[in-house]
Amino acid sequence: MASVQLEKISKVYPGGVKAVDRIDLAIADREFVVLVGPSGCGKTTTLRMVAGLEEISSGVIRIGERIVNDIAPKDRDIAMVFQNYALYPHMTVFNNMAFGLKLRRVPKRQIQERVRATAKILDIEHLLDRKPKELSGGQRQRVAVGRAIVREPAAFLFDEPLSNLDAKLRVTTRAELKRLHHRLRTTTIYVTHDQEEAMTLGERIVVMKDGVIQQADPPLMTYNCPVNRFVAGFIGMPPMNFFDGAVKRVDGELIFEEGLANAGELTLPGGGFRLSMPPHMRERLERRVGTHVVMGIRPEHFHVGPRDSSAANWAQLQVRLNVIEPLGNDMDVYMSTNLHQNLVGRVEAQDGLEIDAQMTVCVDLRKVHFFEPGVTGSNLSPAIELTHALA
Repeated sequence: MASVQLEKISKVYPGGVKAVDRIDLAIADREFVVLVGPSGCGKTTTLRMVAGLEEISSGVIRIGERIVNDIAPKDRDIAMVFQNYALYPHMTVFNNMAFGLKLRRVPKRQIQERVRATAKILDIEHLLDRKPKELSGGQRQRVAVGRAIVREPAAFLFDEPLSNLDAKLRVTTRAELKRLHHRLRTTTIYVTHDQEEAMTLGERIVVMKDGVIQQADPPLMTYNCPVNRFVAGFIGMPPMNFFDGAVKRVDGELIFEEGLANAGELTLPGGGFRLSMPPHMRERLERRVGTHVVMGIRPEHFHVGPRDSSAANWAQLQVRLNVIEPLGNDMDVYMSTNLHQNLVGRVEAQDGLEIDAQMTVCVDLRKVHFFEPGVTGSNLSPAIELTHALA
């Protein structure tokens, strides 16, 4: 087992295309880190550079105490699990798992012991004599993981290993991978585009965009304290709702007034909603009176129906109900304001709501975020600065 350190790592393809742009990332020994982001953000390229399957353009990669920039993949003491599992179709499960050990000339008895012990951990002992074509997708995935485990590497690298499984199997296999990590405590770097997968698996999640790390924090810190608008919108499902608007002072009270932004320029045509500023944000936003800010509200922080609340913590918003999606205990309600057409709330399931009707929803002001304008506009909450100063 070992730590993994990336220092100013870049990958530039012919034509000047930057896939990864001078990223720094320190992964502690035994830590489970998930790289997450949209397609093309550089997460898989980063993983492949750690594995040695992609040549780095600049920077330094350390695994343990060794600089591995010029070390061949087979000598880096890592094991990688691919999206397509990459099993040898002509070999049995046993031989697939044992193949890497045979190449290293590990004694036969030791190979037998390691393969059977790993198969027992993964509950695939009964499959050792089968070939990959005789296995289900979930079983093949376990074999691929087992092949990595038997090598007892310094680090595991996972490249979207669950993406070929159906939804139900992804959930159960995800839990198995988490239990496996708690048991083995091997340093793990895991790549996914699925933010739910990232939140549930990672001890720390690294959110990437355009080859740059936006935030690298534990899951709940990333969810509750996103450093910028991109992270806030990417982490959480359904995504956070954003409203362009301006900070104003009305009758001595600090408010947010909804507006419209076109090409980055804010207009306040009138007819937008107004919300009182949350108490914890008033001092910070006092300096921004008259300026453009973006308010973010997560779907789960809307509530339908009356609240036993004080004006300091709750605000009411008038919306039109467009679509209802029942989810069992909860339901997603798609709404619109006078200026915004795509607003979603995840609320407790209830009867009696009518499509195209005007309704009142309550907003938990303690959970509202404010950002600077722009795709990666910084979170203006003072809690963000305090949280990262203490981290």
